[in-house]
Amino acid sequence: MASLVGILQAHVCQGIDQPFEGMAAGRVLAKANPPIQVLSLLVQPEAKVRAISDSLRQQVPTNPAAGQVLPLIAAILLTRFNDRPISEICAMGGLTLDDFTSSRAYREIFREGEAAGEARGEARGEARGEASVTLRLLNRRCGPLSAATTTRIQALPLPQLESLVEALLDFSGPADLQAWLEEHR
Repeated sequence: MASLVGILQAHVCQGIDQPFEGMAAGRVLAKANPPIQVLSLLVQPEAKVRAISDSLRQQVPTNPAAGQVLPLIAAILLTRFNDRPISEICAMGGLTLDDFTSSRAYREIFREGEAAGEARGEARGEARGEASVTLRLLNRRCGPLSAATTTRIQALPLPQLESLVEALLDFSGPADLQAWLEEHR
């Protein structure tokens, strides 16, 4: 990280054509162009992050480059402070959740997570439905089931439930069910 700091400080100095030595970093950054200011978020002390972020936001009405780099603030802070809660990063940079969620990457990641969650929910629902039908058929074929047997059947994965449904067509009583359950432990 130390070499990155040196490289960025050198580029900040080049970006404003003034020597870095002898000047307060705040004055140097205030004269820097927006891309240099946003990159400085990678190396500036945490206490200066909010001021840089606010400065960039204030420049937006008069400087189109500031508007173009605003989305980078959230990305840089999230990368730099990736071990911090999002609420802390928001407070540090004067950001809102919208600053993070408005990116295309975030929307794609969210959609993938949402689709995976829906698929898991559908699979659970299908397994519950299959277990419910299986239990009704078993009650008719084998008589009332004990609570332990019912719980065990409800816990079976879907492929085993499907196998049990096929097998129960050949059951003649509760002994056949117990034998099947023992065999498929």
